[in-house]
Amino acid sequence: MALYAIGDLHLCLGADKPMDIFGGAWAGYMDKLRQGLSVITSEDTTVLAGDLSWALDLDTAKADFAFINSIPGRKIILKGNHDYWWSTAAKFQKFCLENGFSHMHLLNNNHFEYNGFAICGTRGWFFEEDKSGEHDEKVFRRELLRLESSLKSAGDFRKLVFLHYPPKYKGYECPEIISLLEKYQVSRCFYGHLHGASHGLAMEGQWQGIEYRLISADRLNFTPFRVLD
Repeated sequence: MALYAIGDLHLCLGADKPMDIFGGAWAGYMDKLRQGLSVITSEDTTVLAGDLSWALDLDTAKADFAFINSIPGRKIILKGNHDYWWSTAAKFQKFCLENGFSHMHLLNNNHFEYNGFAICGTRGWFFEEDKSGEHDEKVFRRELLRLESSLKSAGDFRKLVFLHYPPKYKGYECPEIISLLEKYQVSRCFYGHLHGASHGLAMEGQWQGIEYRLISADRLNFTPFRVLD
């Protein structure tokens, strides 16, 4: 039994947007993913840290979720900035039931237990991406509430946090999210979103008592990171 994590699969089996066009590590990435994900067994849990599918809705995401469904074991899914298919938890559950997809769960204002730990998280937000409107401030504050709801729901469990956006990297940090991690005594934080040359900006290792690690698929050579046994 193991806990794995990987983000940014960027599947496009139902949409014409293959990541191969970017070349480099992304060339032949579907074959790399199939090989990398083969380490997972039916006894394992895998956290999928956002940007899973390029599809614009659940109907066109069906082929991508069939691929995700083929990953053995429990799958815990959080939202990325490109997950436009994301809807309500009820609609997602109905979609999974109708298509025979099993053991998929959304991480959204909640937590999941694993071997004495709580899996917590949310998408997060890059506040500096667009400072132009009140709407983005509202989205940012909503993400903070979602993260705190997730952490609160975990009670006294030891907490692991999974985000899509990095809370800190070279030249940027989100003090509000970092403050929540510290407040709830989070020991480890995992995030995705950064690709290619941006890997060099990643904050990894210990910082103020929290271990950070980038888990975007291309950073991991398309093989999920083993978080816990």
